[in-house]
Amino acid sequence: MKIKYLALSLLIFTVSCQKETDLSKTKSLDNPSINLVDYVNPLMGTDSEFSLSNGNTYPAIATPWGMNFWTPMTSKMGDGWTYKYDEYKIRGIKQTHQPSPWLNDYAAFSLMATTGDLKFKEDERASWFSHKAEIVKPHYYKVYLADYDVTAEVTPTERAAHFKFTFPESEKSHIILDAFFKGSMVKILPDQRKIIGYCRNNHGGVPENFHNYFVAEFDKDFNVNHTWTDNWKLLENTITSEGGHVGAIVGFKTKKGETVHVKVASSFISLEQAQLNLDREIGKDTFIQTKEKAKQAWNAELNRIQIEDSNIDNIRTFYSCLYRVLLFPRKFYEFNDANEVVHYSPYNGEVLPGYMFTDNGFWDTFRAVFPFFNMMYPELNSKIMKGLENTYKESGWLPEWASPGHRDVMIGSNSAPIIADAFLKGVKGMDTDLLMEAMLKNATVNEGRPVNSVGRAGVDYYNKLGYVPYDVGINENAARSLEYAYADFTIAKMAEELGKNDIADVYYKKAMNYKKLFDPETSWMRGKNKDGKFQTPFNPLKWGDAFTEGNSLHYTWSVFQDIDGLISLMGGKEKFVGKLDEVFEMPPVFDDSYYGFTIHEIREMQIVNMGNYAHGNQPIQHMIYLYNYANKSYKAQEKVRNVLTKLYSATPDGYCGDEDNGQTSAWYVFSSLGFYPVTPGADEYVLGSPLFDKATLYLENGNTFVISTENNNKDNVYIQSATLNNVDYQNSFLKFNDLQNGGKLHFKMGATPNKDWASKPENTPFSLSKNQIKN
Repeated sequence: MKIKYLALSLLIFTVSCQKETDLSKTKSLDNPSINLVDYVNPLMGTDSEFSLSNGNTYPAIATPWGMNFWTPMTSKMGDGWTYKYDEYKIRGIKQTHQPSPWLNDYAAFSLMATTGDLKFKEDERASWFSHKAEIVKPHYYKVYLADYDVTAEVTPTERAAHFKFTFPESEKSHIILDAFFKGSMVKILPDQRKIIGYCRNNHGGVPENFHNYFVAEFDKDFNVNHTWTDNWKLLENTITSEGGHVGAIVGFKTKKGETVHVKVASSFISLEQAQLNLDREIGKDTFIQTKEKAKQAWNAELNRIQIEDSNIDNIRTFYSCLYRVLLFPRKFYEFNDANEVVHYSPYNGEVLPGYMFTDNGFWDTFRAVFPFFNMMYPELNSKIMKGLENTYKESGWLPEWASPGHRDVMIGSNSAPIIADAFLKGVKGMDTDLLMEAMLKNATVNEGRPVNSVGRAGVDYYNKLGYVPYDVGINENAARSLEYAYADFTIAKMAEELGKNDIADVYYKKAMNYKKLFDPETSWMRGKNKDGKFQTPFNPLKWGDAFTEGNSLHYTWSVFQDIDGLISLMGGKEKFVGKLDEVFEMPPVFDDSYYGFTIHEIREMQIVNMGNYAHGNQPIQHMIYLYNYANKSYKAQEKVRNVLTKLYSATPDGYCGDEDNGQTSAWYVFSSLGFYPVTPGADEYVLGSPLFDKATLYLENGNTFVISTENNNKDNVYIQSATLNNVDYQNSFLKFNDLQNGGKLHFKMGATPNKDWASKPENTPFSLSKNQIKN
């Protein structure tokens, strides 16, 4: 008998926890709240290492988009892989702001509890633990520290956290605050039962005056006060230490089962602001109250999309992915004593009014994360746009990879599609003149770029030749050129909507620059020299070089704005489909000579038995949906469903590559619902193969959009027919406004392809050369 798991959960939850249900209703949304947080596994993707990523995640104990996250540390201070699922000792629970192991952390410090003779050095204090004695939820972490017979628990707010340590009977119980290396200070205030201080650790992207100030309040008197200074030198019976790497130790006698609570908050502005954050966000709340508020915060957001399905594993994977989508970008702002929004600027070091967000790589997240925000969270995205405006005012440039300030990572000009798509999707409150100025500066100015990833490397060549040449010393030049052309399309779309037709005309023409890199001899994109000749020798399987973390088989499809034009270049729909098929049907051969070793992205492609399709990295994640443009949507349906069920699971090895600030998760969230935003900046989603029996989207405008299926199971992956609001629907795309207006999209599924569905030219999605007479 089929069981609708979430319908059952709703019944149980409503009966047993009516009070919580009432409290956690989402503001202005008429949806019943279900306890969805228990479906989330924050350990998804944590079974990773440098050479192979199954997500490269850590368990983020946080609130949605919180300024601070907390995570257990199995690895040494400074190790980007801070929590490795296969390791067996914990060194502490740290405040973290890490967006990726490749960017590493900043402003981190940790707490750890011990008993017996004092052990404070990180290797010595590390305790054995077991996943069997560990509870990991988005809003709550609990672990048994076996070497000390201590249970440690933590629950978060946006800028604070509440710790609970349960001790055994011991004459020597300790709590250790490690303020980490690269500059720190601690001060113990015994009369106030406090530790205050700051940490300054970072890996770039900060001004000289960067500090993370912290306040930790205890509910028990100290009978031991120690600090340490550089090189782990213990300073007994001291209360202050400042240096490269310092920390504080407080101790007390405990009875069996005695609990010690620590309320911790931090601020990038000042110690006074850290105290204000603590008083505001936790104050006199008990641990249970703080935990309940964090749980409600997650349930409110997760309930924006409610899934009904007979496969509980699919539900767990969906909500585990949705959790990741709702973590980044991080709120990098605070509320001052007048309750005004202010932020410490990671660009100029000043404390300024207004919003700021950080820890995001737009090369990843422009593809699906920000389109998801435009669909489900336009109010949040309005604040993020204000943050981008402030970044431009404070640094003179838009960010491309911020953590917390500009970082020299990745390529592209992907702030443009993020801004344009928000504007075109109706996000309110944007300073369009300022943002257009910033986008045009990116597209025209080379001088003064703070790091190579900001603005456009090679912009003068691109604007003169229509591409960045292969032979002028600018790496990943073909990838840059293709991404610039797409960014130009989004600039044109926004300019056109603003009535700036002269600008629109220029950038629509530049959006066709992708054609300059198409090699008709091989039907692949190829680097081109300054003299107009293609670079030789050419191996389309060579990773890197002219491309970014991929090869020509991956980047050829990065013509988001004009797939119809790409089809024409390849000689028509059949040849286009043949090239798509080739990627899947060939063996996973590769050339890694550019790197000198097999990077993890290559290995992740090689081992999943899907040919040269590299879903573990972003450039190719939209590719499956391109079958729709050639009226072969059934091929997309088959392959989308295969990726959904083969490459994702709510387990420690549950991703097939880097999760990347929610992007790889957003692919799953969109695709499992049945559609994907191939072209941010266009007003369409491209249809795939819906995974669930039913999904209900509670939109911010108060409308509800329902996606339902019949005869849907692991074998019935093909769309037989569809209706939109009970009217026959033949298009292989869904309009943004049709979704936002609310309604019902229904699919009948089957085990064999219906090749007649969406088979006419007018049933294909947006392409610039088909939809726009501007080239």
